[in-house]
Amino acid sequence: MRYFEIEGDRSAGYTGFIDAAHKWGLPGLLNCPACKTTWSGGAKVYPAVDLTPVAALADFEEARPEPIEEYERMCELVRPLLPPGAVLEPGAGFGPLVGKAQGRFGPFVLTVSWWPLVQREVLERLQAEGLRGLKGCPTQLRFRQRTSPELLELELLPVGRAHPDCLPPNRKPPCPRCSRLGIRLPKPLLLDAASLPEHLDVFRLDDFPTVVVCTERFVEACQRLGLDGVAFLPLPTK
Repeated sequence: MRYFEIEGDRSAGYTGFIDAAHKWGLPGLLNCPACKTTWSGGAKVYPAVDLTPVAALADFEEARPEPIEEYERMCELVRPLLPPGAVLEPGAGFGPLVGKAQGRFGPFVLTVSWWPLVQREVLERLQAEGLRGLKGCPTQLRFRQRTSPELLELELLPVGRAHPDCLPPNRKPPCPRCSRLGIRLPKPLLLDAASLPEHLDVFRLDDFPTVVVCTERFVEACQRLGLDGVAFLPLPTK
């Protein structure tokens, strides 16, 4: 099986633009006691997760850094609501994308490349092709135009990792307390074949969650259906 990174393709001429954020989120981490880092990821998002059952819901509505004890407390509040395979990190988002949208949108929308959106009818056509792991979640976008598409956000589980051969040889292990990896996305990226899922045709990497990966089955389906607005960059595996 071959794998590809999904990126937006502006050459298709679509002008769509989105200014939005997820309805709820975990705080960033303030000065981890182990690695002394203040950080927030934000690429691991779960738009199907509804946090309204959480009593202290207001705590999840403002982006901010918090000490690790508060971050860990909030993680435990949301953990029972997560789908199987979900992984939390500082800044993780939940619920629908809320915000503004305008312009002409193609089949796929990757204003933020790691939050891929798709038009509902396109998602249904891809699902009819038998692709696995395609879950579309409603958005709450206000369009500044009379006619607007129904855009759904793909909920992508973090699965798969980069192969050690493409990582710095002198890298430190992840932080034992907050799990921060602390290295930049390697260029070129080499995937660890043993870590890749056999049951998903699109997913995000666990260690580099801004990278959205799909299988050649996904690429071939998009080509058969004539879908544009995205580019597929081959990713080698080992």
